[in-house]
Amino acid sequence: MQSTKMETFDNKRILVVGMGRSGVACARFLSGRGGRVTVTDSADEKALASTATELRNRGISVVLGRNPARLFEDADLIVLSPGVPHTLPPLLDALRRGVPILGEIELAFRFIQDPVVAVTGTNGKTTTTTLIGRMIQASGLSTFVGGNIGTPLIEYVAEGLRRDRVVAEISSFQLDTITCFRPTVGVILNITPDHLDRYDDFSAYARSKGRIFENQGAADVAVLNGADPAVAQISRRIVARKWFFNPRSPEDDGAFIEDDALVVRIRGRAPQIVNLASISLFGSHNLENIAAAVLAALAAGGNVGGIESALRDFKGLPHRLESVGSVAGVRYIDDSKATNTDAVLRALDAFDSPVVLIMGGRDKGGGYGVLKDGVKRKVKGLVLIGDAKEAIAGELGDCCDRVSKESSMAAAVRRAHEWASPGDVVLLSPACSSFDMFENYAHRGEAFRNAVAKLAEED
Repeated sequence: MQSTKMETFDNKRILVVGMGRSGVACARFLSGRGGRVTVTDSADEKALASTATELRNRGISVVLGRNPARLFEDADLIVLSPGVPHTLPPLLDALRRGVPILGEIELAFRFIQDPVVAVTGTNGKTTTTTLIGRMIQASGLSTFVGGNIGTPLIEYVAEGLRRDRVVAEISSFQLDTITCFRPTVGVILNITPDHLDRYDDFSAYARSKGRIFENQGAADVAVLNGADPAVAQISRRIVARKWFFNPRSPEDDGAFIEDDALVVRIRGRAPQIVNLASISLFGSHNLENIAAAVLAALAAGGNVGGIESALRDFKGLPHRLESVGSVAGVRYIDDSKATNTDAVLRALDAFDSPVVLIMGGRDKGGGYGVLKDGVKRKVKGLVLIGDAKEAIAGELGDCCDRVSKESSMAAAVRRAHEWASPGDVVLLSPACSSFDMFENYAHRGEAFRNAVAKLAEED
């Protein structure tokens, strides 16, 4: 049970920075607890008109199109949305003045009274978080799943919900602003270069991920990837019990795959075996996600029967190596959630067939050179879209026989269709964010699906 040191916020001047879903939820919650709340966002009134009206009707001040310095100077408390860098000059000035700066995850945690399972990592977070929630639920425990996916944790608090377990996906941006956040079970799946447009370097990004464990105690559990060098570095500083998937040695507590089963060996417990014969997910990375989910579910009170039931029923999530159709003997796979190079490598490794790869979007820093070997081995044609297409062509253009730069998703799918032969795979795996051409990765994936559907109609 967490401490609820801040029962009310009576007459505190509170600035919420960012009007995304979590920022709006924080503003409502804080206003309902007596705070004098102001919300600011760099987007203009037209983009946020309906939300701004709703907040103003609640007595919340809304400032749009700019983030005036005076708002930060007047605040007793600042609540930061995850999309807002915590290194902005007005925030650093506020820190120097001793003004508390919290993120939504930290704020919510201070009021959550139920055990929290938290999952982070560069890739696989959403699949693993969803799986853990379903495994625990199928084991007979009531479960809430949210955080960086679905419902913000502050909405769980505001609605007065109570569940046996809270399972949350947590991003590095959210971890940047924690102080007390302490999951009973914490999970790091992997750490590979990402968000280098936001962090000074890879080490800074990795340190941010590692903060998920910094407040854990000896009775808590840290679930770790024993094969990931950056995770191994973090594991040296962890005081919680360490359970590994991809165990480093036979002495490690953790889980490993043997034939069609996952074998779990934890000191002081009888070995447990989870049958994997009926799973629908494919790719070695998904076996890692499953192993991590099993360990986390067991640490949180799940049982093998519930875990196996959840695995049998789980068909994967949209836009994550999702098959969206077959046209003329060619499979079309939507992996729009692959917003970094490591995710693209994992996607390519999932296929034995030749691949026509659609990449591109808004560049996130870090380059694309790490994909060279994978593209040379698997890709027969590279179709590029978005702001990053020139940069990708510059780094990967000599790695396959064909490269084309297209102006839309529909044109990209049509070009891939021209190049693909029966038995091939056309894979959308962008390695970039979506915000240059689309609202989000899901919108990008739907555009891909719609273009494939149009091809099928014409076939």
